[in-house]
Amino acid sequence: MERFAMQDLIEWKNEKRRKPMIIRGARQVGKTWLMKEFGRTQFRQTAYINFDENIRIREIFEGSLEIERLLLAVSAETGISVKPQDTLLIFDEIREAPRALTALKYFYENAPEYPIVAAGSLLGVAMHEGTSFPVGTVSFMDLYPLNYREFLCACGEKVLCGLLEKAAPADVSMVTAMKEKYMDYLRQYYYVGGMPEAVLEFTENKDYHRVRKIQRMLLDYYQQDFSKHADAHLVTRLNQVWNSIPNQLAKENKKFIYGQIREGARAKDFELAIQWLEDCGLIHKVHRVSKPGMPLNAYAELSIFKMYMNDVGLLAAKSELPLQSIMSKSQLFTEFKGALTEQYVLQQLISDVRIRPYYYSTKNSRGEIDFLVQSETGCVPIEVKAEENLRARSLRAFREKYSPKTSVRTSMSDYRREEWLVNIPLYALNFLPASVL
Repeated sequence: MERFAMQDLIEWKNEKRRKPMIIRGARQVGKTWLMKEFGRTQFRQTAYINFDENIRIREIFEGSLEIERLLLAVSAETGISVKPQDTLLIFDEIREAPRALTALKYFYENAPEYPIVAAGSLLGVAMHEGTSFPVGTVSFMDLYPLNYREFLCACGEKVLCGLLEKAAPADVSMVTAMKEKYMDYLRQYYYVGGMPEAVLEFTENKDYHRVRKIQRMLLDYYQQDFSKHADAHLVTRLNQVWNSIPNQLAKENKKFIYGQIREGARAKDFELAIQWLEDCGLIHKVHRVSKPGMPLNAYAELSIFKMYMNDVGLLAAKSELPLQSIMSKSQLFTEFKGALTEQYVLQQLISDVRIRPYYYSTKNSRGEIDFLVQSETGCVPIEVKAEENLRARSLRAFREKYSPKTSVRTSMSDYRREEWLVNIPLYALNFLPASVL
């Protein structure tokens, strides 16, 4: 399974003053697979340590953090004679060994010739719990579910994926000619999503029912983590927030409303639960800006936001959306299809385009712009349409008020550039940087 993050790791490997790399991401997004595949393809040998499974190695790291001692212990545990540059050290589930996190600092300062990648579930939560992270002496990389282009590659469509990259968007004629295939795969991606286990099942067996079973299992795992790892007083609230997300997104105005969790709920009752979900990579918050000023984060209203899940397929599963409603153009599905499409666009902006968006609305929530991103020349509004709807009333009103240099509509319609508007197909969101950013 091809992951674009592999190229980031290769670039990291070749850095002159390389720091240990910590890979963050939700459970089951493929962190362990990526680290092992990186070791297999880019190094002569790999020494893999799992701190969750190996009590003995955890105890060793509780002692002296002298580098030679630690390397001897790793060699003894793995049977690998650790060599500088040639051996990749993998520290998996490193959250279970706080002293191993501390050790990364000493590897960087005293033995940078030993490449180390580390990962683990709930690392973000650990940072807020007071675990000592070696800030300044490690690098971080975030791993997300497979994005749409990675999904194409997983489905054996590397040529289609390559067309998107090469066209981007200087020559879109071939992409436009293949649009029916892109749209078919996009609808499949809405259902399957990007969780590696679900994608693997789909690509091997094309069994949608088995895919849904896997997604429900993953959702169960996440909720089991609430009880296993969160403070007892948070568990009920974590479940309430998590279970409210489909209803929050089903509204025309997708602003997160605490009263939809339970009657009379207030922000202070759920702030810690929302932070916990965000820290472990299960949700994305998109904050509102009431004025598109530069930089956007200076105008963000931290108390007002939209909340999305970490994967479009998991949102479809949690919402219990039937396959036919996603694959067809049923009018009964029109409203929630907008929510599913927004979830998809957000994921692509974060994991493929690599930009963190905001959204815009006025105090009365009229004239909402689905996403707002920052470019070198100003703010770029993005309106999301689930099908080929070419109306852009909100964008037009926003343009008349703020005069952005470029506005973007993303829909199932073909790529086109007009006087003030660029239409980017939903399946070609990687065109965004070359088009307007």
